[in-house]
Amino acid sequence: MYHKVKHSALNCTCLTLNIVTVLSFACSLSLRGRISNLTTLDVSRNNLQRLGPIYKLHKLKSLQCDENKLTSDSLSTLVSNTTSSKLQSLSAGGNLLGKELPNLSDGDHKGKTMAALPASLKQLVLTSNHFSSVPPQVCSPSLTLLEKLDLSHNHLAAIPTTVSNLKNLHELVLDYNLLVSIPNGVGSLSKLKVLSLKYNCFTTTKTTVYDDVKNPQPLPRSLFEETLLIDLNLHGNKMTFTALSNFDGFDKFLERRKHIKSKDIYGGALTNLDVCGLD
Repeated sequence: MYHKVKHSALNCTCLTLNIVTVLSFACSLSLRGRISNLTTLDVSRNNLQRLGPIYKLHKLKSLQCDENKLTSDSLSTLVSNTTSSKLQSLSAGGNLLGKELPNLSDGDHKGKTMAALPASLKQLVLTSNHFSSVPPQVCSPSLTLLEKLDLSHNHLAAIPTTVSNLKNLHELVLDYNLLVSIPNGVGSLSKLKVLSLKYNCFTTTKTTVYDDVKNPQPLPRSLFEETLLIDLNLHGNKMTFTALSNFDGFDKFLERRKHIKSKDIYGGALTNLDVCGLD
């Protein structure tokens, strides 16, 4: 059931529809003219299965659609073949983007893949979406502007090497997954400053000698030496700081952090600067 929105609220640049219960959000002809200037839209917590033609909101820069029932093909309406998107921030956490749902009322979703994402994106949040692997669209070469990627609270056991396509990435958040290692591709992200790996499956082993082919280092040397990494959080993993400090390249990481004062980074203070969240 749709709830009417007062006309006075439609001639604005920001709109929040997160207290109504709807099955599908559609930019109907009656609304589109009045909300054509929207730059920010929040339709979180509405049980949405579809988003409707979001691409028709030509000025939209920020879209929040968290905690709905969006499936793998629900993001197809973000991009149009005829118009370029200005969307910079997309938050779609708490949906069903990575889950096969063959029996939904609007048809069989099984086997469908995620649609291409807008090349204009700078921030992408896809937490709690039942992903067992990272969709290729998330690491697309077209996402050259992406600065922050959050894939926390999924079921990821590996990160694809194609993550190296995200050349402009500054912050990568992978908390609460099943990761035991990070690929060398992360080490090619030359602008990366923040990497959060809290509550994964990194462990301390007896091995101190690593081989790139047979026994690669869980956190590659290139991560410490070839990026701008200054904030690494491994809290909640079964790894000790002693084991971490034995990794090749870690000394260069520590040297770089000596020049960073323990204060604001992305709006918040560094936590546990000395030991990366480890004992």
